[in-house]
This record gives sequence, structure tokens and C-alpha cells, in this order.
Amino acid sequence: MPELIMDYFRPGSLPHMWCPGCGTGIVLQSFLRTVQRMGLSRDEVVVVGGIGCSARAVSYIDFNTVHTTHGRALAFATGIKLARPDLLVFVLMGDGDASAIGGNHLIHAARRNMDLNVLVINNSVYGMTGGQCSPLTPAGSKTATSPYGSMERQLNLTGLAEAAGATFVARSTAYHSRLTSDLIEQGIANKGFSFIEVISQCPTGFGRKNKMADPAAMLQWQKQSALPAEKFIDLPPGDAKGKFPIGVLYKNQAPDFMEMYLGMSSRAGCDNDNRGKGNE
Repeated sequence: MPELIMDYFRPGSLPHMWCPGCGTGIVLQSFLRTVQRMGLSRDEVVVVGGIGCSARAVSYIDFNTVHTTHGRALAFATGIKLARPDLLVFVLMGDGDASAIGGNHLIHAARRNMDLNVLVINNSVYGMTGGQCSPLTPAGSKTATSPYGSMERQLNLTGLAEAAGATFVARSTAYHSRLTSDLIEQGIANKGFSFIEVISQCPTGFGRKNKMADPAAMLQWQKQSALPAEKFIDLPPGDAKGKFPIGVLYKNQAPDFMEMYLGMSSRAGCDNDNRGKGNE
């Protein structure tokens, strides 16, 4: 694994800025493991990030990367995919980046079934900007902006992605790093909008305020609270409290946006021969 890390990080980019115990590095390792296992070339991979702890990953890894504005990662990724449909486009976002300011872009990228591979690292808080409450903060949890506990219901982001039209929806955790890697590979194989939520730990911004400042304890909580989706669905309602499903949550087939776009432009008499060939 050290050889993998050194091979895929930009020279001189380390040390990183993540807090000790942060789960983002674990999720990034799962992504890199998938790239290595599938033998993907750096030149065929684009990684787009927004703003936040997780988005900083694009500054460290040695691929075609874009560090964009807050909440707009999917808009940039959509443009890249339209210009270069031959490229594998990955989008790294945090829970606030994807579900708050970027929520509208998430809905419509899923609705269009854009052929994008989206990883949302959900640490339940705005970690980089002071630990404020996010749409994915569990109800009752304490944050910098909810010192007595959040009054708001937690957004079901995977349910939103499915309802909006995503054709592959999955969930994993930082603890289940091999599952994360497998789900990323399945998402790549899906022709369309692939959405993976990864429950991660933020011991600094979230854990300290909720009596979970120990990163190892937070990982153990992920292990104990997660159940394979096929087991979770059979649980009686009372037994499901405090648990959440992991694995593939939804899968379907539908035409992706590029397929429909190229078909329409062909009917309109446009020349698509040069699409996906870059500046050759």
C-alpha cells in the first residue's frame, strides 16, 4: 500500500491537511485501490472536487483534477463529460457540498442520468469551516451551530439520488474500505449516474461534541451500526433503529444523457466524429 500511495500522489504534495483520525484518507485509499486493480490509466481519469475537507483530495492525487467552487462540482463534471465522453469522471464531495448548496445540481445530474461516478464522504458536519450543522447531521447531534442538538431531520441523500433518477445507488463506510472499493468498481461498470455515500468520521468537528472523539471508537460504531442491505430490509422496524444499510441500495438501467445527446445531434445532422478525441 505505501507504494500505491506514493505512486498516485503528486510529488511534494504531502503532508496532507486532514485532521488525525479523519476518514477521508481511508476513502481516498479505497478509490486508489480501485484505480490500481482495474488498471486505469491516469490520462483516462478525471477527478472533480468542490469545497470542503473531502474535496481537498483533488489537490493531492496525480490525475486530471479540478478543484471547483462550493456546491458546483457536478456542474463542472457535467461539462467535462459532455466535452470528453471517453473519460471516466469521478466527483468527490462532502455532505454539505453535495446536499446543501450543491443539492440542486445533484438532483438534475441524477435526473439526466449523467455518466458520472459520485462519491459523497458523509462526516455529518461542515468540518472545514468550523463544525456547523449540515443537512446530513443526525437529529439531536451537537454541532457548532446546534449546541443543544440539531432539531432538523436528517436528509436521506441516497433516497434523494434514487428518486431523482440515479441508476446506481450504494452506501459504505470508512470502516468497510474494501466494500467501498468494490462499490466504486460497480459504479464504474454502470452506464449512467452512479452515486455512493460513504459514512465517515470527523473526530474533530463532530466527534468531540458528541462524546465520540476517539476515531477508533467512531469506526467501531460504523462497524456495529451498518448492516448489509439484504439483511437490513428484513429487520422488524424496532430492530432497525440505530442501524443503516450498506452495499447496493438500488440499481436500474436507463439511457444515459450522452447516449441521448449524441442520438439527437446525429438526427440534427451534427458531426460527432471528433467527440472524445481531445485536441489531437
